[in-house]
Amino acid sequence: MTIALYAKYRRTLRLMPTAGRTMPYDWIALPEGLKINWWVYELMIQEYAGGLANAVNQLTFYERSLRAWSIVIDGLPEEKRYPVAHEFVDATATVAINLPYVIRERFAFTAAHLCHQANQLKLSPWTDDLPRDSSINPTKADRYGEPWDNYAEFKQCLDRISGQDYKDNTGDFRNIYTHRFQPHFVFGLSQTVTRKVGETGGIRYDFGWQLPLQLGDVAAQLATQRDRCYAAFDAFQGLVREHVDFIGRHARR
Repeated sequence: MTIALYAKYRRTLRLMPTAGRTMPYDWIALPEGLKINWWVYELMIQEYAGGLANAVNQLTFYERSLRAWSIVIDGLPEEKRYPVAHEFVDATATVAINLPYVIRERFAFTAAHLCHQANQLKLSPWTDDLPRDSSINPTKADRYGEPWDNYAEFKQCLDRISGQDYKDNTGDFRNIYTHRFQPHFVFGLSQTVTRKVGETGGIRYDFGWQLPLQLGDVAAQLATQRDRCYAAFDAFQGLVREHVDFIGRHARR
């Protein structure tokens, strides 16, 4: 049964209209003839830009994959949906729903490092004061991106990824998955008892349930996040090109 359903998924995936874009690779390089200290920037942009493209392209595929599975399981009885969810959907959906936050943090990490390196030509004196990698986040990145004209647009795009609307529409899945017990996909109730602390310190226990996340709804949310990641990637390219142009004009002096 699972083999037949997977075959149907592959057919559905193949026949679905193409949605989204593919993020590019190998789109930037520093000018030749620079001093060896610019190898740091060169190696970072090669690794980080490719890694960002991989992550955004992965999100594009996952959104499409979950849409296809949503079509396949539509109308199936629970006994047939269970093996599909267990073998094919849960892992993909879990990674996919967490991926926008991951992409946002990776964008911030990359921008912080690249802006910090490029600031050698923007700031005088320049101090190698970037926080430890484990402490870099979008707020920390802002300090190093501030000297660059294109950073503001990049920041606006970044702030729209994995925002409050996404948290609300996915039941705050990422946070709950990390620290508690997350909502299920396709079927199954969760959070039947919730402990609440009132503003005055009073305690109560609420009884109820969190309905499962349906794949079509998850895919729709991922499509919105995917498009926001595209915009961030475009703005990131603009920021990097600003760096490279400035380095090309000033690093040889």
